[in-house]
Amino acid sequence: MTIKASGGSSVARPQLYQTVAVSTISVAEQQDRFLGRTELGELSTYFESGLKRLAIAEVLTKNSELIVSRAANRIFTGGSPMAFLEKPADPEPMLVGASQRTQGTETFIESKSGGGLFSGFGSLFSGASAGPVPPGFRPINVSRYGPANMTKSLRDLSWFLRYITYAIVAGDPNILSVNVRGLREIIEGACSTAATLVALQEMRAGALAYVKNDAEASDIVGQYFDVVISEFKASTPSNKIRQRQTLDQQGLTLPQIYFNASESRQKFVMKPGLSSSEKQEVVKAAYRQIFERDITRAYSQSISYLESQVKNGDISMKEFVRRLCLSPLYRQQFYEPFVNSRVVELAFRHILGRGLSSREEFQKYFSIVSDGGLPALVGALVDSQEYADYFAEETVPYLRGLGQEAQECRNWGPQQDLFKYSAPFRKVPQFITTFASYNGPLPDRHVYGSGNDPLEIQFGAIFPKETRNPSNSPAPFGKDTRRLLIHRGAGIDSQISAPGARGKAPGSLGAKVFKLDQVPATVSKKAGTNIKFSETSAQAVIRACYLQVFGRDVYDGQRLKSMENRLENGEITVREFIKALAKSDVFRNMYWSSLYVVKAIEYIHRRLLGRPTYGRPEMNQYFDLCSKKGFYALVDAIIDSVEYAESFGEDTVPYERYLTPAGLSLRSMRVGTLREDMGQLVKPEETPRFIELGAVTSPRGEIEVQERITQGVRKQREQRKVFKLTNLTDVPAVKILIGAAYRQVFERDVAPFVVSNEFSSLESRLGNGEITVKEFIEGLGCSDLYIKEFYTPFPNTKVIELGTKHFLGRAPLDQAEIRKYNQILSSEGIRAFIGAMVNSMEYLQAFGEDVVPYCRYNTLPAANFPNTEKLYNQLTKQSKEIVIPSFEPV
Repeated sequence: MTIKASGGSSVARPQLYQTVAVSTISVAEQQDRFLGRTELGELSTYFESGLKRLAIAEVLTKNSELIVSRAANRIFTGGSPMAFLEKPADPEPMLVGASQRTQGTETFIESKSGGGLFSGFGSLFSGASAGPVPPGFRPINVSRYGPANMTKSLRDLSWFLRYITYAIVAGDPNILSVNVRGLREIIEGACSTAATLVALQEMRAGALAYVKNDAEASDIVGQYFDVVISEFKASTPSNKIRQRQTLDQQGLTLPQIYFNASESRQKFVMKPGLSSSEKQEVVKAAYRQIFERDITRAYSQSISYLESQVKNGDISMKEFVRRLCLSPLYRQQFYEPFVNSRVVELAFRHILGRGLSSREEFQKYFSIVSDGGLPALVGALVDSQEYADYFAEETVPYLRGLGQEAQECRNWGPQQDLFKYSAPFRKVPQFITTFASYNGPLPDRHVYGSGNDPLEIQFGAIFPKETRNPSNSPAPFGKDTRRLLIHRGAGIDSQISAPGARGKAPGSLGAKVFKLDQVPATVSKKAGTNIKFSETSAQAVIRACYLQVFGRDVYDGQRLKSMENRLENGEITVREFIKALAKSDVFRNMYWSSLYVVKAIEYIHRRLLGRPTYGRPEMNQYFDLCSKKGFYALVDAIIDSVEYAESFGEDTVPYERYLTPAGLSLRSMRVGTLREDMGQLVKPEETPRFIELGAVTSPRGEIEVQERITQGVRKQREQRKVFKLTNLTDVPAVKILIGAAYRQVFERDVAPFVVSNEFSSLESRLGNGEITVKEFIEGLGCSDLYIKEFYTPFPNTKVIELGTKHFLGRAPLDQAEIRKYNQILSSEGIRAFIGAMVNSMEYLQAFGEDVVPYCRYNTLPAANFPNTEKLYNQLTKQSKEIVIPSFEPV
């Protein structure tokens, strides 16, 4: 398949190796729940053993050479294997109780317990206690094995030990399983499997010898060495094969080692023998896959009749998934708000756990959803052969992303975006636009840019910033696109509008220009000029040359002293001196050797010619020149160009003539560099017209002031309808009053099934006259439903706002009232807080015993009116914004 477009290269987070903390928390995070008691116990045990694990790793690290030397001496013969070990620069500290001395290239380890013939026999048979010798083991001759192979073998033994220390610190052997499994076949072709097993056993025995006095440490070390040995013995795992058969296949196989290294995802299967709690976890997993959240928590609802059927075995998990996708909630969340193209993409994610594979597949299912709607699409996906191969009848679908199966190249970017939690919030289809691009010609876009010069080195930088993700679709910079450059000088002298103005100095508006115009060779001998006449001027020009070419001062040893003397004596021009600096080893190492070609060209061009490159045609010419003739030809082409001669001549130091708009903003918009005429304009404060009209122009008496205060304003603005309990025999009126109470306290009508479960006793007591309306309101406020909806999700300040709104019909008066209720709420709880409001004198004066609270619109103090209006004009579920900060602190 010829790739003509890109689906975007979304940045994939590097997969980290598993640790106890990561694996434990990831399982809980995938199930959208808190950590359980068992998981907390595992974490507690791991963290309690943290210091011991670090101590074990430190001991093994300090004695790594001795442990590796013991293994090497066991499997190699006929020479000194440790001479090939890559040692650090600083010597390792010697062990207590042992001395180490080096003679020639051979390392000896002597024990202080004594020597002699019997100790020699002991060291000869010391390998017998390390473990059984595998069949076919024969010591390897060092001279025949070769120096290169010896270096690699000693490096590999050290690698085994190093990864064991990693796993001990991580508390999880995943890093060992991933990296060791499958090495047997590789080592068998280069060395000997039996010798490697013997070496690992010797390393195990040597490591245990350093922790033999600590039983727990010995168990830990032995456990991880056993994992390495067992994984090394195991054969290479087979690749995972994608079980989808299509005419155009991509990425069918995934190495098993990638699957083992990926984040482990629990797969849920509904089996008859599961307990009720386990079956509930499987149902919740289905909710998370289909609705992308646990609806029992997010919306306090569930599809109970379907749950009971799948738990009792009346329907399979496959049928349960089908009916969930056909439910009104799924239709409302993932079908009605989207166009059919996006509906198909989301359905693939929820039912098959992947994105669309090809344009033909999209066309097939798009026609299905267009003709038959959502039921036809769900039926086609659930009844497909792919669903049967992966999930069968009882497995909950799961996301088949990185590490789960091989990923395709053509839909890489859209598929990674589809797996994000924010996928339902994106309305625009992604797959069809990518697939459509494949059938058209490759657009003429600049391969590096994602905007009009985000940095000055745009045309030479593949990734402008390390912290910035590359855009999926690069900016349309064609081969004829020209950069927008700003002239450092008078705008009328720009070479774009006036090409003949290249040699004109920028003056005070641009960079400072250094020009060597006084040298002995250019002055007449009759004038009797001293050779030192222009020393000061020449030194200033030389320093300017170094600053322009290198971008900084160079060390004294890096200066070209001979060329400086020739310039001072007039033997060479400034142009030749610039060329010599540009061809020096210092400049080559700074701007050529360490950079890729395009970026190097951009830097060199700006240093020597004083401007960025214009665009791709100019860059392509320089690139071809570098590929054919190299670095020095590039320097000659720039300095010997007509533009250089017209701009700088023979005796002018190159200076910055042009820069990009982004470069100018980076220099001028930084903190400390803003000029007075830049930035936000400070506008003079103007007195509002209504304040001018309300200004007092004549003295007023107390009576006139009181009349104006009460003019058009009452202490209470009553609502149109006040619900008051006057007659208990009027049952419909009582029902209407109860409904008004629900709307005031819960801001909505409460469903009948909620009333029958929780509030039926309160309603009956109110209808029988056993309690008053005030006590009924207090009972609603102390109910579990109110606590769940208006207390648990919010901070105390928001709870106080909602409480005064529901029970006093207004917003809090001031910060003093908030502090008062906050003290009650913090010390005595929500029920005491509601009781304090309902039993207050304000409540009795405003509502009495038999009136349902309502919005009172108090106007004094003045700040309370807009707060009350704001509280009543928004529902709690629409906004969690706190209104109280509109008060000025007291």
